[in-house]
Amino acid sequence: MQVELLYRRRWRTRIELANAIFEYLEIFHNRQRRHTTLGMRTPIEYERIHHDNNPTVAPLIQVS
Repeated sequence: MQVELLYRRRWRTRIELANAIFEYLEIFHNRQRRHTTLGMRTPIEYERIHHDNNPTVAPLIQVS
């Protein structure tokens, strides 16, 4: 996160930095980044595969 986000620019306020960290974690890291524990899939890909194989389980991530 430091290399990909924090070191790329200067932040004017702590609130601006906090918002950028939140977006990085919630949008990129938790949804789009490939995770080794999920077989190098994104959480969205994993949810689609898991939900397609077991339709009685509600997906954890809402995809719009």
